[in-house]
Amino acid sequence: MATTPASAMRSLDRAFDVLGVLEDTRQPLRLSEVARRAELHVATAQRILNVLIERGYAAKEETGYVAGPAAVATAHAFLVNNRLSQVALPVLQELAATTSLTASLYVRVGHFRVLIARVQGRNPLRYQLPIGEKLPLYLGAGKALAAWLPDAELHSLIEQSAPFTRVSGEHVTAEDLAADLDQVRKAGYALSLSERAVNVTAVSAPIRHAEDVLGALSIAGPSSELTETDHTRLIGEVCRAADAIAARCP
Repeated sequence: MATTPASAMRSLDRAFDVLGVLEDTRQPLRLSEVARRAELHVATAQRILNVLIERGYAAKEETGYVAGPAAVATAHAFLVNNRLSQVALPVLQELAATTSLTASLYVRVGHFRVLIARVQGRNPLRYQLPIGEKLPLYLGAGKALAAWLPDAELHSLIEQSAPFTRVSGEHVTAEDLAADLDQVRKAGYALSLSERAVNVTAVSAPIRHAEDVLGALSIAGPSSELTETDHTRLIGEVCRAADAIAARCP
């Protein structure tokens, strides 16, 4: 039986679903777990994994399946060719030097943000995020991306994310999140206090080019070392840096 365009698209979607499962895991997954998370029949998941292994996008270890080395090559190709990260790097370096805080650049992938560039300041964070780390849109710097989503996507994000509890212990309802993102859009920046990590303050701003949001620029540091006066200064620094990156983009 010939493959129809519709069935080919379904197969492609399923393959990306399996890749997404492998991206999100922090440990090898058994076949049954991959199938469950991808919402596929076990036999279908096995066929897809076999193809991904052959192409290097998945690997089978003794305890289960993990993402393969070809994913690294794909990520490298993106970083080498991505104009945003190229023009943003000197701005991130200057921002980290000026504020002494860690400066990061994120882009949106679905309902997540992905770290594509980072420069450590003189006061580095106690935790390290690797390039390619995928984090939620509804916390921290993600809000500088989420606030400018089209209405339908914004509603979907809020519906899927809330309610949740920030690391600070603050419970956030759907109404709270909607109001928070509305305020971020009006202000033009996001200020986050211990939302994803304890004792971490982050200031983030969207990189806007015409009607598009290309990414989010963020700086973060220990809350115990930053006063409200610092917040005002850092907000100005981040917004100016985000505008500088946007001005350099074609």
